[in-house]
Amino acid sequence: MQLPPRASGDVLLPTGELTDIRRRLRRVARRHDLASVIACAFDHRTRMLPFIYADTRLVPAGPRAIGSALADAGFGKTRIILQQWSPNVRPSRMRLDGRVPDLLLISSMSLHTAECRKLIRDARRIDPARRPLIVVGGSVCIYEPWMVFSGDPADPCGADVAVTGEEYVFLNLLEVLLSARADGEPMRSAFVRARDSGALDDVPGLVYPLGETDGLAEELVDTGIQRLAGDLDALPDPAPAFAMLEPPGDGAGLASRALPDERVGKIGRAAAMVMTLGCRFACPYCPIPAYNQKQYRAKSGRQIADEMGRLFRRYGIRYHFGADDNFFNDPPRTLEIIETLARAEADGHRVARKGHWGTEATVHDAARMAEHFPLMRRAGMRGLWMGVEDMTASLVKKGQSVVKTTDVFRRLRAAGICPMAMMMHHDAQPLYTPGRPYGLLNQVRLLRRAGAVSMQVLMITPSAGSKSYVETFTSGMVYASVGGRPVEPHLYDGNFVIASRHPRPWAKQFNLMAAYLYFYNPLRLLVTLVGRKDPVDLKPAGMQLFGILGLVQTIRLTLGWAFRLMRGDIRRHTAPPASTIPMRAPDGSPASHALPGTPRAPRDAPGSP
Repeated sequence: MQLPPRASGDVLLPTGELTDIRRRLRRVARRHDLASVIACAFDHRTRMLPFIYADTRLVPAGPRAIGSALADAGFGKTRIILQQWSPNVRPSRMRLDGRVPDLLLISSMSLHTAECRKLIRDARRIDPARRPLIVVGGSVCIYEPWMVFSGDPADPCGADVAVTGEEYVFLNLLEVLLSARADGEPMRSAFVRARDSGALDDVPGLVYPLGETDGLAEELVDTGIQRLAGDLDALPDPAPAFAMLEPPGDGAGLASRALPDERVGKIGRAAAMVMTLGCRFACPYCPIPAYNQKQYRAKSGRQIADEMGRLFRRYGIRYHFGADDNFFNDPPRTLEIIETLARAEADGHRVARKGHWGTEATVHDAARMAEHFPLMRRAGMRGLWMGVEDMTASLVKKGQSVVKTTDVFRRLRAAGICPMAMMMHHDAQPLYTPGRPYGLLNQVRLLRRAGAVSMQVLMITPSAGSKSYVETFTSGMVYASVGGRPVEPHLYDGNFVIASRHPRPWAKQFNLMAAYLYFYNPLRLLVTLVGRKDPVDLKPAGMQLFGILGLVQTIRLTLGWAFRLMRGDIRRHTAPPASTIPMRAPDGSPASHALPGTPRAPRDAPGSP
């Protein structure tokens, strides 16, 4: 089930509003003197291919965006904790400048829900009179906000409020709360008063609980779909957020000071950067077009160059990953960005020499831009991740074909850009087909010969917010448990076969291992090193090495699941995992984020404002 769009003409924020709200907050920031902790939830059970190294070296965009917004709004007393670096951190032990934070802001993907809930549960151990306001955001709240609330009396561990949109929604919430907050009043107290008065109902992009027991939701109020920031140049400067990073460690509390600037680029070697958002394709398994309400948004090349230059000068960060849905979606905008990056200078040096970056695109759109690959290399592009999915277009048609895909990969390598293949395995695809490029190994072989530097092979898995999401559950395709083991959120990463109609699902699990073994192996590493002819060939060797190490971890974690699939006893879902807590809009109409089967409470239900 896709997210519904806002009414036509009301999709984007008014021009200048994203800048204006930060200006308004700066006027009151000193009086409120907030201390905030931003925690990025991370389940270490997801550490396997294809992100085994990048997951701990890439500073994610979500927590950084909120940190940047707070800094620009005048609330610099903020620390960002990445559970990738600090797995044992506990909110009940956090002290920032000797005090319990006023705000605990948690960013989480659905994969990391278990760790997110642990953070919420631990925060609720703090004396209610001193406990921070718990705000949760990230993709889990964008598509499944009910997952961060609790309707279980035995475990009242819900958040205070979920943000189902981007940083503007959080800033809008903060502005409403501070307008009602008395000097020195706990933020939770101001939140409860604003909630009960209905003041939050005019902030699109929130879900908050109602009920008599703190931490236990009797119903959820959904204020609707967010308005989007149309001008990405108006986003806050990302640089201040990197000065808020908590140093890596095994402790439960916070360090006395944030990670020094000179160490940031050594530990967080790459930064996720928002360059463009949106995709014109409408793949049934993808939630991106509906989330963006069919908008395509982009930063200017000048803005991107300035950000890359600042991050290098202050922190030594030279690697960036574009958090793009399809970088080549709009060729004129793409050309403006790469032409600007190719000629931009900072401190007398070309930015492209200090800022190397990679991004994502479709094969079809990459083919349209192939003549500009040499210019992209001069602009600093070093890698392009492409959603090949299935080269024969049997799974989904996005304009790809065997000829087009191999040609794009070869032209990228010729230009000095590393092509990264992202594949999807599915029930109908065999492991190998003699004489035809349909089998999984056939396609991996073709991509390897065409110059693929890395390989991602995942089983197609239901994605919350996508068009096909509900149908995959109601059709009985998705597993609820295997061999008595429940299918938990961290298993939805595509590495585990958890949605299949194949009579031998264990064979699909072994197919994924075989594809990775075929691509990542010591023999290919040796051939790559011996056959190296130019500097770009060093990247494949490095990717082979990390791929082999990651493959060991991947097999270790998925082999047991394969044997469990062999034993059978598979129980299947018959409906999507909707909220068991009633949901409604402020006026009592259906909630925008509710899935079919979600109970709906009337507006005059107990606890309603």
